[in-house]
Amino acid sequence: MPKLNPRWLDRMYNNRALVPDHARHLGQWAEASDDARDAHSHQLDIAYGDGPMETLDVFPAKVKKGAPVVVFIHGGYWRSLDKSDHAFIAPAFVNQGACVVIPNYALCPAITLPQIVMQMVKALAWTYRNARKYGGNPNHITVIGHSAGGHLATMLLACAWPVYAKGLPVDLVKNALSISGLYDLEPIRQTPFLQESLKLTPEQVLL
Repeated sequence: MPKLNPRWLDRMYNNRALVPDHARHLGQWAEASDDARDAHSHQLDIAYGDGPMETLDVFPAKVKKGAPVVVFIHGGYWRSLDKSDHAFIAPAFVNQGACVVIPNYALCPAITLPQIVMQMVKALAWTYRNARKYGGNPNHITVIGHSAGGHLATMLLACAWPVYAKGLPVDLVKNALSISGLYDLEPIRQTPFLQESLKLTPEQVLL
């Protein structure tokens, strides 16, 4: 891919600069997430692995078993935000009978984007193995991701689950929804304000 204009890339991809009152929106997400935790049964900071930030929050289904499972992966350009900011998505699904899982992942530049992908693979494997404890059906898992989380959700669709671990079904993720997902990573790699923290390589862009 030819080299793109760095100033244009910064202008196109810097969402916080494009939305001057972004702090107000993020504050609303945090307040709504506090309300969700106050109103609904939940378990926080469950370990799905022993690596950095490998924890998740679960909002159990109201039924005892067989509920569809919704896994929500947050965005933030793989370098910001946290699962705790996104509990507000849980009530709409829990009220319709689902079990909701919201995983965290370590942020760039502490780890690489491919490592984040593998953290989400680990989180989904944990969800499949443990869904029944929270009223969920492990054979009915839907992944939803926003922005960078949308990229991660689509990567999970491509995972060779039985290769990752014995006993996992080929179609572990039954459905996926990517909201404003990021798919073409080469422009991201060339964007100055992102590259400082993401440190994407040409090889990683092709994964």
